[in-house]
Amino acid sequence: MSRRDDVPSAKGLERLVEALRVLPGVGPRSAQRMAYHLLQYDRSGAEQLAGSLTHALATVRRCEKCNNFTEDEICALCRSPRRDAALLCVVETPADLAMVEQTLSYSGMYFVLMGRLSPLDGVGPRDIGLDRLQARASEAEVREVILATNFTNEGEATAHYIAEMLRARGLKVSRIARGVPLGGELEYVDAGTISQALLERREI
Repeated sequence: MSRRDDVPSAKGLERLVEALRVLPGVGPRSAQRMAYHLLQYDRSGAEQLAGSLTHALATVRRCEKCNNFTEDEICALCRSPRRDAALLCVVETPADLAMVEQTLSYSGMYFVLMGRLSPLDGVGPRDIGLDRLQARASEAEVREVILATNFTNEGEATAHYIAEMLRARGLKVSRIARGVPLGGELEYVDAGTISQALLERREI
């Protein structure tokens, strides 16, 4: 009998480790540590985590207007009468939307792409819902579209593509200023920098 045959089988544990590895920045060792911790020290926390994931997968959907995550057909932000419907800020992810909101310097509406153009990865215009963005930006109340995609190569390409698409329809399009560092992502930039970038946005 080989040494490997002496190791007891734990397929449930292996599946848990593999499941945890889908999280960003979590490698095999980190996933294994998390799995051992949950099973050894915090089984109630593991049950809560499993239940929350199951509930979220069953109830969370995309807002019909902004494409952000919500449990309603139209999210609370899009329903708010205090938001300026003339401004539409386009961001890549829900995390980017949250960062812009933390600046307290923007009171308009949003559209969340849930990604960015990346031809090398096979991500094209249809994959990030640019048809929905075009329809949303063409609504009568929208006067300006602010492109707040990240200053990565993909984010810049996405902003350029959207700007050309919307300008062809006669819409005013602006880009947040480069207060956000080149190569940086909004999720990791401080709120003050994002606030300044929004205030110094330019038409493109």
